[in-house]
Amino acid sequence: MKKYIYTLAALAIGFTSCEPELDNPVDENFYTAGSADFTNYVAVGNSLTAGFADSALYITGQNDSYPNIMAQQFELVGGGEFTQPLMADNLGGLKSSGMQIADNRLVLSVDANGNPAPSVLAGDPATDISNVLAGPFNNVGVPGAKSFHLVAPGYGNVQGVPTEEANPYYVRFASEPNATVIGDAVAQSPTFFTLWIGNNDVLSFATSGGLGVDQTGNLDPTTYGGNDITDPNVFASVYANQVELLVGTGAKGALINLPDVTSLPYFTTVPFAPLSPANPDFGPLIPTLNATYAQLNGAFAFLGVPERSISFATDAASAVVVKDESLTDISTQLTQVLIGGGIDPTTATLYGQQYGQARQATASDLLVLPSSGIIGQLNQERFDQLLSFGVPAETAGQLAVNGVTWPLEDRWVLTTSEQASVTAAQTSYNATIQALAQQNDLAYVDARSVLQQVAGGGLPFDGGVITSEYVTGGGFSLDGVHPTPRGYALTANTIIDAINAKYGSTIPRVNVGEYNTVTISNDVN
Repeated sequence: MKKYIYTLAALAIGFTSCEPELDNPVDENFYTAGSADFTNYVAVGNSLTAGFADSALYITGQNDSYPNIMAQQFELVGGGEFTQPLMADNLGGLKSSGMQIADNRLVLSVDANGNPAPSVLAGDPATDISNVLAGPFNNVGVPGAKSFHLVAPGYGNVQGVPTEEANPYYVRFASEPNATVIGDAVAQSPTFFTLWIGNNDVLSFATSGGLGVDQTGNLDPTTYGGNDITDPNVFASVYANQVELLVGTGAKGALINLPDVTSLPYFTTVPFAPLSPANPDFGPLIPTLNATYAQLNGAFAFLGVPERSISFATDAASAVVVKDESLTDISTQLTQVLIGGGIDPTTATLYGQQYGQARQATASDLLVLPSSGIIGQLNQERFDQLLSFGVPAETAGQLAVNGVTWPLEDRWVLTTSEQASVTAAQTSYNATIQALAQQNDLAYVDARSVLQQVAGGGLPFDGGVITSEYVTGGGFSLDGVHPTPRGYALTANTIIDAINAKYGSTIPRVNVGEYNTVTISNDVN
């Protein structure tokens, strides 16, 4: 069966090559630092701080990172030089001893049918992590870092990269192999800092469709998997330590809270009901599918779970079929009921195993962005498995269509129970961030509410509106998680507003509309 989910309509992507301009005319005598000192600004965080975008870190993105944008504005109130550990090119890929270990960035290309789609930029990346840069650097944002990674000695040791005990991005600029990110930041004696960390403590759990473990109650982060949710007490402890070390230098600063990750385009782009009866590869099959599922639905009703029934509409788009691991597994009972209903034992066993935790998606489920590429496609692994069971190829093909007959696996769907785990953790993290901002008399930046506005209809700027619509909204890059330069400019303005309010400074905002959105040209050097 061919892929038959929705496709992106032809997109008119507006972008500009102009240099960013200020909202206000530049007059260095007009702008003031207030009670803050921006002589030596150090930015601490993860990929958002580094300027990561389009699934990679590359020079243009780093130059449009919110810390670099802010540093340019700080120059108007006495701010000094701001240095970053720049990548070697705009491809964004990483090498280790000549072997590529991270993909190049995404760009928007046009397929053979004239439809725009993200694609990986071709080329041999020049950034090798064995080429350690000489610092120090004012931007110590490390893509992929969780809260506890910032205080982990050896996180920049190249020997730990193969075992994921070290981070290749930090390896590039760590002051020495046993250094810590927070130690490298503090060693610079910053006069002002920003700290934005914690997104990755839940993000990898969410983007993996909840494949990780909610580690709430486990206080030993060395036992965590890469996709796990960090225990809120672990977060509170390491975050408080980071703030203590930074303010201990005498610096003032801003603490930034965490946006709702489930509001990102990565989770809001693919609809829960993408199966259209108007699609010639799907519509004609609906009667046969419904007849087949009717037997299964009767068994669901008999077992007292009619809410698990599956059917496809002939006059509207239908929801995909998903596997929900929070449901009681009724595979054995389902098999027996189907046999009792006259289905042969072999077929009944296949159905029982396949649909023991199945249901159709609801509007409360979030399908992750990569699921758009597999819905309606043959699941080759399941197909091969069915063949090994002796199932005829035609039947195996019918039972192995992702989201139609083969329930979408957990990694493609963030269910409501998994979303609840993400929300609970982030709520606790944000309470810690706000409390520490108050206790230490620091600026508090409510990034969460800003993203809610962007996702809830958009935020206007001089010349347009920035939204969270994938590709066309202007706010998010092609990975569906990280901002575009325009999104980072909005972030910079949000932080500048909080700084001005707290310290009585008059740092000017930037003109968001003068920053680019997604890249639509393959000609990138």
